[in-house]
Amino acid sequence: MAANEAKTAREEWGTRFGFLMAMVGGMVGAGNIWRFPYVMGDNGGGAFVLAFLVLLFLLAVPGLMAEVALGRYTNKGVIGAFRDVLGPGGMVGLGVVVLLVNIALMSYYAPLIGWTLYYAVHSLLFTFTSSGFEAEPFMNAFFANPALMIGLHTLVMASVAGILMLGIRRGVERIVVVAVPALVASLAVMTAYGLTLDGAADGLAFAFSIDWAYLTYSSTWIEALGQALFSTGLGWGIALTVGSYLREYDDVPLGGGVFTAIGESSVGILAALAIFPVVFSVGVEPDAGAGLAFVSLVQVFPEIPFGALVAILFFLGFFIATFTSGLLITEVSVTTVSEETRFNRTQTVLGVCGAIWLLGLPSAYSTEFLGFADFLFGSWGLPLATLSIILVIGWVMGPKRLRVLAVNRNAGIHISSWWDPVIKYVIPAVMLFIMSYYAVDEFGSPEMIGGMLVIVLFPLIGYGIMSVADRSAVEEETAEVPGGDD
Repeated sequence: MAANEAKTAREEWGTRFGFLMAMVGGMVGAGNIWRFPYVMGDNGGGAFVLAFLVLLFLLAVPGLMAEVALGRYTNKGVIGAFRDVLGPGGMVGLGVVVLLVNIALMSYYAPLIGWTLYYAVHSLLFTFTSSGFEAEPFMNAFFANPALMIGLHTLVMASVAGILMLGIRRGVERIVVVAVPALVASLAVMTAYGLTLDGAADGLAFAFSIDWAYLTYSSTWIEALGQALFSTGLGWGIALTVGSYLREYDDVPLGGGVFTAIGESSVGILAALAIFPVVFSVGVEPDAGAGLAFVSLVQVFPEIPFGALVAILFFLGFFIATFTSGLLITEVSVTTVSEETRFNRTQTVLGVCGAIWLLGLPSAYSTEFLGFADFLFGSWGLPLATLSIILVIGWVMGPKRLRVLAVNRNAGIHISSWWDPVIKYVIPAVMLFIMSYYAVDEFGSPEMIGGMLVIVLFPLIGYGIMSVADRSAVEEETAEVPGGDD
């Protein structure tokens, strides 16, 4: 019993700053540094930013508060938190859904971290400003080298495992309290430099001027909604897990909601401010799409003064952002699996990271497979995971109860009853809309078929696993009680 109690004793964040940096570090990643600027470029600049901020604070902030508060209320990982609310049995399988989606997301996110590491190393080698460098052939040669891609994927997961084995305070917190400020500093320096370049005014005008016509396009709002959900990590289980390590006097509405939203949106906007003045200074189109960071921006560095330094700032910041979010994504599974099994933390970290490494090999080998997985789980997996968390809070526990017991506990901002219908009705409706929208838009495609399989199979797998696991646990506890077989 003593060994079991020692195993389940939970750490806490050492400082409030550590908690805040863990939240921001978990949310800020490729969605902010890579995706935000190019989606912004494709959807009218300032108009997209306005739509994004509206949806961020209407939907993502209340959802993040709910996730963090559930973790705080239960002091458990995803499955344990669901069991506390639902009771033992198959319905706890909704927590398994979140876990499966989380692992699937990390399996293709880890190779993407490897991309940023590769570009960061080459920025330090001054490759991008060397004579005769060509951005697109460089990228194509990299993607055509599966051994290198798999090697980087392996290195990333080994590094994640090494840090996670140190624990919450000695591992995760020590990294994020340094990495997140370093990321912000690198983007701020790059922004300040970009503003000195010719053409910077055009970049600022593009980023902040609002073409109101874009706000009448449904595509702008769909993209903004996807960005608000993807970049905050709502439904990934990150906020729930981070919240489960909260100290008694930490603040959920400010720290888990408002500060996180301001922090992650500010990094996205800062990335855009760092990129657009630079690309406008040499005439690169701002709507270059997904290749904005890896092709278009790389072509700019040789054309501007101190281009080598700017490349280092950008790609080191890019790597830091993706690595810290990968660290927190993986911690979700580590926390949950270590609580639900007899394995200690080191064994759990090795098992989880090994599984993610294995599942990530196809994405590391093929960028086409990575793109397929990203669309599949981003369009159906993530909304399904978010729906699972919000349904448990909104329709089983009750948003009012959670708001009173955990959200407003020691809170600097009092959250009133407006929050309840947002959690119970609005967010679930939006998740169902997203899944339906992509099902119709991709009707008959392999992605749509895969999405339907995820929606059906993940809950069934979760229900089956928890039905057996919880029944076995009850039988084992009964057998240990004297006279339990009578």
